[in-house]
Amino acid sequence: MLKLIRLDERLIHGQIAIKWSRVTGVDRIIVANDAAAENSVIQKSLMMAAPPTCKTAIISVDKAIEMMKNPKAADHKILLLVNNPDDLLKVLTSIEEKPETVNIGNYGRIAPKVNGEARPEYKAHLYLYDDEKDTLKKVLDLGLRTVYQVTPDDAAEPLDKILN
Repeated sequence: MLKLIRLDERLIHGQIAIKWSRVTGVDRIIVANDAAAENSVIQKSLMMAAPPTCKTAIISVDKAIEMMKNPKAADHKILLLVNNPDDLLKVLTSIEEKPETVNIGNYGRIAPKVNGEARPEYKAHLYLYDDEKDTLKKVLDLGLRTVYQVTPDDAAEPLDKILN
């Protein structure tokens, strides 16, 4: 069961290991990221940050989609992490079982800049170019509960109110 899918450009870090994994009660973390899946140094650093209470996989976006389509996924409580809006939309439109919540956390502060231009700020930890905003609006069009929430201690804000 996909408990939560989270957009967080940092992927696994302290908030994921200590807070999100506990609040959601997950037993699996899947990092769906092509660059991380191909880079052993990134994989090692993410695995060091992963909580010992969860089995963790760092795989390509396509492999994560395949994994989520496997009936065995229903036997686990899964937190799926992506680090950009395009991957988020790709995963959500490619899987049948949708998560209880789509969580938008940290994005745009450290993501690569296009033409050296900074992204406009929507919230303290959410910066988006217009095309990224459009992609997140497509996520909203899927009709899933989609919130901006950096940590579980923060109030969840409906993403549509932030983007409009």
